[in-house]
Amino acid sequence: MSLDDRLVRITDPADPRIRQFGDIRERDLRRTHGQFIAEGTVVLRLLADAARRGGEFGAEAVFLLENRVAGLAEVIAAFPEHVPVYVADRGVMNAVVGFDIHRGVLALGRRAVEPTIEARLATLSDHALVVAAIGIANHDNIGAIFRNAAAFGADAVLLDETCCDPLYRKALRVSVGAALKIPYARAGSAADLISALDRRGFAVWGLSPSGGHDIREIGASRRMALLTGTEGEGLPPEVMKAVRTARIPQAPGLDSLNAGVATGVALFAIASAMGRI
Repeated sequence: MSLDDRLVRITDPADPRIRQFGDIRERDLRRTHGQFIAEGTVVLRLLADAARRGGEFGAEAVFLLENRVAGLAEVIAAFPEHVPVYVADRGVMNAVVGFDIHRGVLALGRRAVEPTIEARLATLSDHALVVAAIGIANHDNIGAIFRNAAAFGADAVLLDETCCDPLYRKALRVSVGAALKIPYARAGSAADLISALDRRGFAVWGLSPSGGHDIREIGASRRMALLTGTEGEGLPPEVMKAVRTARIPQAPGLDSLNAGVATGVALFAIASAMGRI
């Protein structure tokens, strides 16, 4: 099918075919039926790859500014042919999404399969590195954690029930689509998450400014898991008591690092100890 044959021009913001792209800021607050909004060229390309592979992620529609089409021809071609590609001018697209969308590159994706923690851990090798987030409610931080996990070769990201969704539009954009590449799963409580890691033989380390060990002094284990908590409160006291803890040394006068930054620094240290980078 040619590029022109795939394009469906939208001239009316009320066209029901692009209803799902309506007011995407609000969709961030009410993600339903496993759907999510992918934004930006890199994320669009990763969604196309995921949709081609099948499995956990699929694509339902693409929505582009008309002046972006030529530069995205290769990416459009990577989507399965049944995925409609809608195009509009800036006025129509802005009216649909509810604000001036500079990138002009959107897609509607769906997570068709959501593995359990146990199912996800069962797929990992005997020399795995896992990042586990507890209480991360900030979309920038959850996106940064996924991006760091991809950068330092983590095999999976685990989330407790209080973490925000990595497929929210902003989180997915900050992660540069890493949530579409890095296997992840959500547990119930932090205790459930730690128990699952213990059963699978992971050496579990909690990251905290008050941690008992310098992160640089952690020796490599066969399977390792890094727990990271929210800024300010950090990991809950019961978690700190249940696992070994590590800190990132820093100059005096600063309370703590941003959760996303701290996770990146700690992952670098652990991945280095494991000989991954």
